[in-house]
Amino acid sequence: MISNLAPHHRDTIGQLFRFGVVGIGLTLLYAAIYWPLATYVMWPVFAVIIAFIVAVTVGFFLHSRWSFKGHGKTEDHKTKVQFFGVQTFGFLLNAAFTFIATDLLHGPTWWPLVPAVLITPFATFFLNRLWVFA
Repeated sequence: MISNLAPHHRDTIGQLFRFGVVGIGLTLLYAAIYWPLATYVMWPVFAVIIAFIVAVTVGFFLHSRWSFKGHGKTEDHKTKVQFFGVQTFGFLLNAAFTFIATDLLHGPTWWPLVPAVLITPFATFFLNRLWVFA
């Protein structure tokens, strides 16, 4: 079925698959850092900052060298700045989800992980594909 697609569609599906594999790993890493810190150590929004810094650092190397390998431009300073901009957008989304879920709605610390897993990865994939690694 995939072999019937145009080459650029196959490339996009391949990138989405690789992005998803890396994203699952990064999401697990993010959750493994965020949840214990938010539950036992600090205010949840601060835990988002720490989890973000670790995940974005690991994510840049994995996405630039594997997820989007061979797609568009090569890794340079501008790419790093754009990637950081996209990840900052993802961070702001996750911080907003966290603030709303834990502070405004007084929900448990795991609530923000739901939109962080279901919304943020897709938003950052398309921004990375269309702007950062285009």
